[in-house]
Amino acid sequence: MRKRLFFVGLKNASEKFEFPKPTRTVENYVTCEEAIGDLPSREDILGEEIDNYTNEPISEYQKKMRKGTNVLYNHIATNHKKHVKDVIALVPEGGNHKDLPEGIGTSRRFNEAWTRYHSKKPSKTIDTGHRNHFHYKYNRVPTIRENARLQSFPDDFVFYRNKTQQNRQVGNAVPPLLGFAIATQLRKYLK
Repeated sequence: MRKRLFFVGLKNASEKFEFPKPTRTVENYVTCEEAIGDLPSREDILGEEIDNYTNEPISEYQKKMRKGTNVLYNHIATNHKKHVKDVIALVPEGGNHKDLPEGIGTSRRFNEAWTRYHSKKPSKTIDTGHRNHFHYKYNRVPTIRENARLQSFPDDFVFYRNKTQQNRQVGNAVPPLLGFAIATQLRKYLK
């Protein structure tokens, strides 16, 4: 749902670039559940950098993201303390810091702070501040792989370095499916 601005320069001044038509509408957006609902919960175990899928894909999008790999990368949960999980549990699906009881979460009162994804809606903007959002079902922040999926990175794309740097890589990226759509349209103008 993030708004982005693209500038396209063409050598021939008489040509006008036409941006690609949207491939999704409000009626058929990929929801959070359709994007990440097949990934292991990570409620009881944190996971490994290189791991296995435990569920079959349940949507076409998940099948597309899994294409080319039988291995699950970058799906390690954050090891939250119990009191952090208890606070996360207070945020309802689709809710945010405004839904917390008075006196809780006062340090995080900004637009995207402490927002729980909604399973039946597209995700919020994936940014580099990986502790601003919560999984729609589990009381934790999303894993690198979950955020990568929400950005349309296929599962065979591996992120390296520490977690903070991996989150920056995912959050600062143009979603690959968006990049592909723009590049496909640009190709028409290359002669």
